[in-house]
Amino acid sequence: MLDVTIKNLLLKQQNDYTTVLKDISFSLPANNIYTIVGKNGSGKSTLIKSLTGLLDKRFYNLEGEILFNSKNILFLNKIELLEIRRKKIKYVFQDAVNSFDHLKKIGYYFEKLVNNSKETEKLLKFFLLPEPSKLFKLFPYEVSGGMAQRISLVLAMLTYPEIIILDEPTSGIDSPIAGLILLKLKEFVSFNNNSVLLVTQDLKFAGKISNKISFLKDSCLSEFLPVSEFFNNEINENLDSFLKSYFEISK
Repeated sequence: MLDVTIKNLLLKQQNDYTTVLKDISFSLPANNIYTIVGKNGSGKSTLIKSLTGLLDKRFYNLEGEILFNSKNILFLNKIELLEIRRKKIKYVFQDAVNSFDHLKKIGYYFEKLVNNSKETEKLLKFFLLPEPSKLFKLFPYEVSGGMAQRISLVLAMLTYPEIIILDEPTSGIDSPIAGLILLKLKEFVSFNNNSVLLVTQDLKFAGKISNKISFLKDSCLSEFLPVSEFFNNEINENLDSFLKSYFEISK
């Protein structure tokens, strides 16, 4: 479904380039939840934004290929790329509030993207969000960050994409809501050859939700491993001290 090969992702700084990511290769098959963990600032968000050309090309230069259903996303024209973002690969950003236009009410996005009012009501209720008659009248700045994340996830699911990509989905929410997200994403990948890719620092959530996990360190991504195998390697010197310190704190 999604095959990623990034030889180098370079960031232009003044008259020089800095390597942000390198030697990254992975596939995202259907019916799986893949998770990338790593420290804050390790490049997780940059990596997922690169997958559909969301990085500003004035500052970033990507060498490699990103194949979505055998088409190289890096060579698509603007219309084709927007169509993939609109229907095929949906993002739920960490800063979900600012992913909305603050001059448009929440209802605008539902009216623009979806027509299934029953499914909308069902998902809003599942995620403990206000009913449409109330929610749709609110502006993005009138909802919390956690609510905005859930609204973004509902909007993503209502477009029936092939892939949902989430950036720190548990930041700013409590455990019960995280549990609802976990349940719905597992349900999502169990039908219609859908997949999920998420990045997080929350190892407990990653362990519960993932089919496979990888670790981003020093601009490189480790091999994706099954959950049990990944966590059994927490003392492996190839994994970061981030993992070791996490387990000490969790004891």
